[in-house]
Amino acid sequence: MPRTIYNTATTLDGFLADDSDSLDWLFVVPQGHDGFPAFLDTIGAIVQGSTTYEWVVRHEDLIAHPEKWPAFYGARANWVFTTRDLPAIPGADLRFVSGAVAEHWSDIAESAGDRDVWIVGGGDLAGQFADAGLLDEVRVSVAPVTLGSGRPLLPRRLESDRLTLESVTQNGQFAELAFSVRSPDAA
Repeated sequence: MPRTIYNTATTLDGFLADDSDSLDWLFVVPQGHDGFPAFLDTIGAIVQGSTTYEWVVRHEDLIAHPEKWPAFYGARANWVFTTRDLPAIPGADLRFVSGAVAEHWSDIAESAGDRDVWIVGGGDLAGQFADAGLLDEVRVSVAPVTLGSGRPLLPRRLESDRLTLESVTQNGQFAELAFSVRSPDAA
């Protein structure tokens, strides 16, 4: 069974995106080593919410330039949780679904094969996985930026009986934190 990893960046005050759902704040922060390609090699399927998907499509103009898609996610199965009709990127393995994450988990896990599942965002979707006992790890890169408001990192109450700090590293101006997550039943 694959592990489910919520790997994201956040501001110092705990926001993923600003009030306009923009991630522009993220791309001006200097990074050190780039461990992302090694992380992506461990991923068999990607899960994201509709707001995250729409931002990437808009920001990278992927409807007009679908050839850019592989640079982001490769040929992996990409599960987009949405309640709306969204544009598909030609050539991308997109699977638009709605409903509870547990309803789709067996198909998501199967599409990951012997690799892990990456929850790209947003925070509420990662929270739904945590609520269902399907979130194994949270990896957060904390940037030296504050927004004051925006989309929260994880709009759920998860206490220390469910989260265990596994590692802390520095990557340029980012502090990278990794937490294992216990199921609500095991807490």
